[in-house]
Amino acid sequence: MWKAMAASPYVMLGTTPDREHFEPMYAVLDEDADSEFWFYTKKDNRAAAGGPATVQFVSKNHDLYASLRGTLTTESDPAVIDRYWNKQVEAWYEGGRQDPNLLMLRFDLADAEIWETDHSITGKLKMLTGNTIYDEEAGSHTRVTL
Repeated sequence: MWKAMAASPYVMLGTTPDREHFEPMYAVLDEDADSEFWFYTKKDNRAAAGGPATVQFVSKNHDLYASLRGTLTTESDPAVIDRYWNKQVEAWYEGGRQDPNLLMLRFDLADAEIWETDHSITGKLKMLTGNTIYDEEAGSHTRVTL
C-alpha cells in the first residue's frame, strides 16, 4: 500500500464525525515515518479542527484500494513543516512559509482495510466473456490494526 501511495499520493480525506463530503488532498509520505503522514492545508479548511478521520485511496492502476482510519492533529513542529516544504507547496500560500493561514496536519494511522485486485490474463478473459470470477481469483483483502 505504501508503495502505491508513494507513486500517487492523492487521497480523499474526511473527518469522521462531520457530515461533510470528503475532499481531495495530497498526502506527504515519509518512508521513515511510523504509520503517520501529513497534509498541508489552511486554517479555514473543513479538516482543520482535526479529530477522527478517514482517508480513502485508489492506486493509479486501480489495482489497490485502501480505507485508512486514524486521527488528525495539528503538526506544530517547525522542523517537520520545513522538512517537506517545497515550491509546489509554496504555490498554495500567498505568504509562503510564513503565511498566517498555513496549517499542517498529521494523520496518525489506527487501522486500515486494503483490497488488491487481480488483473491477470485469466481474470481479464473471464470479465470479457462474462464467466464467473470466484472469490479466490478476485485478489486479496486484509485488515490491519496498528
